[in-house]
Amino acid sequence: MEFLRTPDSRFRDLPGYDFAPHYLLVDDGEGGQLRVHYLDEGPAEADPVLLMHGEPSWSYLYRTMIPILVAAGHRIIAPDLVGFGRSDKPTRREDYSYQRHVDWMQGLLDQLRLERLTLVCQDWGGLIGLRLVAENPGRFARVVAANTMLPTGDHHPGAAFLKWQQFSQEVPVFPSGGVIKGGTVTPLPQAVIDAYDAPYPDERYKEGARQFPLLVPITPNDPASENNRAAWQVLSQWQKPFLTAFSDSDPITAGGDKLMHKLIPGTRGQAHTTIVNAGHFLQEDQGERLAEVVVKFIAATPL
Repeated sequence: MEFLRTPDSRFRDLPGYDFAPHYLLVDDGEGGQLRVHYLDEGPAEADPVLLMHGEPSWSYLYRTMIPILVAAGHRIIAPDLVGFGRSDKPTRREDYSYQRHVDWMQGLLDQLRLERLTLVCQDWGGLIGLRLVAENPGRFARVVAANTMLPTGDHHPGAAFLKWQQFSQEVPVFPSGGVIKGGTVTPLPQAVIDAYDAPYPDERYKEGARQFPLLVPITPNDPASENNRAAWQVLSQWQKPFLTAFSDSDPITAGGDKLMHKLIPGTRGQAHTTIVNAGHFLQEDQGERLAEVVVKFIAATPL
């Protein structure tokens, strides 16, 4: 599998992001390997919190949350999905599939031998992370779902998503930082917008970002639909703590939290939260607030 690797120089002096990089290799599915970047912060002996980003962000999205979570005594693992951040970027659109993204992150779980996990997921971080939960239920202790979903294609995805999907395929230059800016309700400094653009020196590096919107199951016969339905079978019996922390200003995932409350037993009795004054990328708008919600949730649901 052919891939590009963003030069390290692109990641120097990014505002608020002075974490040490860590890397591991995963099977690319074609007999080769891809390098996956992840952050590993906090005490190594503590139970890990897995922070999973979506499209077109990377672990930079969690920069304001990580210090708060570490200060509370947690170990933080924040990977960059393949095609994003400091992880390798396959150059052909067809090299990306929903299943491969799940497999690549499964490789991270296995190599780091992560157990007693708390998942915090948003956007595609949930589409992948909730699959990992369903396929590794014994490794996860609890879940925090924020502005995400696990679609099967059995229901209409909504006009906002279809508009985004069309935009992502037709825009001549994919504006990664601009997408983040458009998905927040607070102004972003130019240096932060530039940081979201940092992983992508030119359009060749953005094939993963371009492909992701096409990988969301929006028809019942999508290649990922069957596996997502199987994941829902597990989640529909999930008794461990499951918290939703959706924002008040996200047209794409609005109402997804209520569906989770209805279908996932572990949501019952939890202190579900609406993060106010936040758009789709609520970590950017209200990262400190979301981190506080996660800290409180973990403290209230000891193993």
